[in-house]
Amino acid sequence: QVQLVESGGGLVQAGGSLRLSCVASGPPESTYAWGWFRRAPGKEREFVAAITWSGTGTNYADSVKGRFTISRDNSKNTVYLQMNSLKLEDTAVYSCASTRTYTRGLYDSTRYDHWGQGTQVTVSS
Repeated sequence: QVQLVESGGGLVQAGGSLRLSCVASGPPESTYAWGWFRRAPGKEREFVAAITWSGTGTNYADSVKGRFTISRDNSKNTVYLQMNSLKLEDTAVYSCASTRTYTRGLYDSTRYDHWGQGTQVTVSS
């Protein structure tokens, strides 16, 4: 079973930056794409960003465009989320996910096969 483990969360002041990492381990399998999602207290899980295995395709939620950057290092089975200019409303548990099947419609959480446990990001004023 593939396992995804996130790290890099924490407490940061508004306007600050954090870099999240997600490492995949376990039996090798073809990963078509990675995604980051978040869930704020009392809210539904929402799409943040996604990237295809080749790195040629990325997409972002409107709320994070221009502030967040997703990238991946296939040699390390790792995907990153660089978060800049953080806002109070970015406070959430951030989870990474991987899919063996899809390279489109990656905003849809049902397209992912594996999920990490999540890492807390708290933005303070």
